[in-house]
Amino acid sequence: MVDCMSNTSSSSTKTLALAALGVVYGDIGTSPLYALRECFSGHHPLAMTYSNIMGVLSLVFWALVIVVTVKYVLFIMRADNHGEGGILALLALSRSTGVRSETLKGVLALTGIFGASLFYGDGIITPAISVLSAVEGLKVVAPDLHHVTLPIAIAILVALFMFQRRGTARVGALFGPVMLVWFSTLAILGVINIVGNPGVLAALNPWYAFLFFREHGIGSLLVFGAVVLAVTGGEALYADMGHFGRKPIKVAWLGMVLPSLVLNYYGQGALLLETPEAIKNPFYLLAPEWFLWPLLILATCATVIASQSVISGVFSVTRQAVQMGFWPRMRIVHTSSREIGQIYIPLMNWLIMAAVILLILQFRTSSNIAGAYGIAVTTAMMVDTILACFVAHRLWRWPLPVVVLAGAAFFSVDSLFLFPNALKIPDGGWFPLMVAAVVMLLMFTWRKGRRFLADALGRESEPLKPFIEALAMSKPTTVPGTAVFMTSSLDRVPHALMHNLKHNKVLHQRVVFLTISTQEIPFVPEGDRIHVEDLAPGFLVIKGSYGFQESPDVPHLLEKCEPFGVIFDMMDTTFFLSREHLIPSKDPGMPRILDKIFAVMTRNAMPATSYFNIPPNRVVEMGTQIEICCPVAGYFL
Repeated sequence: MVDCMSNTSSSSTKTLALAALGVVYGDIGTSPLYALRECFSGHHPLAMTYSNIMGVLSLVFWALVIVVTVKYVLFIMRADNHGEGGILALLALSRSTGVRSETLKGVLALTGIFGASLFYGDGIITPAISVLSAVEGLKVVAPDLHHVTLPIAIAILVALFMFQRRGTARVGALFGPVMLVWFSTLAILGVINIVGNPGVLAALNPWYAFLFFREHGIGSLLVFGAVVLAVTGGEALYADMGHFGRKPIKVAWLGMVLPSLVLNYYGQGALLLETPEAIKNPFYLLAPEWFLWPLLILATCATVIASQSVISGVFSVTRQAVQMGFWPRMRIVHTSSREIGQIYIPLMNWLIMAAVILLILQFRTSSNIAGAYGIAVTTAMMVDTILACFVAHRLWRWPLPVVVLAGAAFFSVDSLFLFPNALKIPDGGWFPLMVAAVVMLLMFTWRKGRRFLADALGRESEPLKPFIEALAMSKPTTVPGTAVFMTSSLDRVPHALMHNLKHNKVLHQRVVFLTISTQEIPFVPEGDRIHVEDLAPGFLVIKGSYGFQESPDVPHLLEKCEPFGVIFDMMDTTFFLSREHLIPSKDPGMPRILDKIFAVMTRNAMPATSYFNIPPNRVVEMGTQIEICCPVAGYFL
């Protein structure tokens, strides 16, 4: 019996590990297309000498071991928020550690949102550099076709983004097997070239990295700007943990991905030791001539999969940010009836596509885009280190000296990558920083604007309980049916109710105050989904809770009220919603441009009826004008 269960568990782990190859490791798995090349022919090229090649290979290997294996697999992946990972899950986890200081909460939010904002830059750069670097193989396979590299890359990416609305459920089943073939090919090509020069494996010894540092001094740090390209995508191990679990991701990394990557990099190193001229494209020149076209096709498929994984990640991060109140409500399409993670967000899809195309047209080659790549990844890794160390001390109760020691070690490694990438800001590194700055400004403008708006609404409304008591004393005309007033504050009278009484002078037979809250966990257990409370005869409070990975559904939520003795007939229920019209404040507040940005975001937010899945023919909207004044002091905290 035990053996049977063990075999079943082992089979499940292998299946999930195969699936993880296609979703988790697409980004880091396509790094061999350009990483080693950029070390020697990038913005700070190195001479093609034996000591340099062996030193860089040693740096690449130990970067994979320290950053991906030790930092992410062994340390950060321990920080699971009810099984979920990713920067926003880590942010929610850090904010759930009993922090009382509002300033510290604000600093944590600022740090986490900055990391999430950098991911949007990554979501633009990864498809561009991955697909373009694969298609650039035409320069080796068919040099006469090099002039169509850009049009082909753009056409592939446009097709990929247009396909998003159909969902990835069907093709997703092929991702794992395709990437299994890809990683097997990486390993085989590497082994073939290592056999011709097995001495290259000596670079596994960190002594060669030390010799490289000793020979180049402070200048050796510049090569880290290219070495970091070998670990881009490592953070995806943590971000996609909720889809596959910690064990399958570890098994896939240690059993397949890491060995394949190391073999391929060292195979490229062996080739360069024999033929330094191969630096123009060492990846494709690993292969025999008869295999170039199949390799080009396989590499293109692998980069499309890598791009798909990042695009899906952008959708996931966006939904989490909407649920946590950092983005306006957006149209979220579920493309699978079985997988909650299979979603499509049209607005983000077209914005990312436009940005990717503009990026390719601006930089034109994968080498130029590489200058923009590293800064986003290294900064995001540093954010992960900060938040993970905070969680280790406050949540896991690790001793402070241990946390400081581990954090200092990881922070030092992150800094080694960040410094040379900061030097690349004029060469393209400005792009992801600009994207992150714009995204972060928009997210905080929305979050703070909504808070100030809630405060303004609260100042203009009455306390709820005294209001209900007053209605009991002089009850207005009552009409049959149920009125549901959606509100974010259960201690104040909803504006829609005030306006309904003021203009219609009637009260429904049953009045329900409904509030929907997002918890800082990915999924709320069904037993904690709903809470029903009687306020007074004819007045009910219903509290619905969702996780940041879930989409609210009000009709479905109200169906769950039946065990509480509350039954809803949708044809006899009217939903009253308040729509605010913002007007400029005469008092000094936040910069006028931010006032205007918030107003534009409010007008273009998805209607509550669609976001909460409320039948539009059962909704009455009550408009109100609000003068909003947002103080600049403490704006981001």
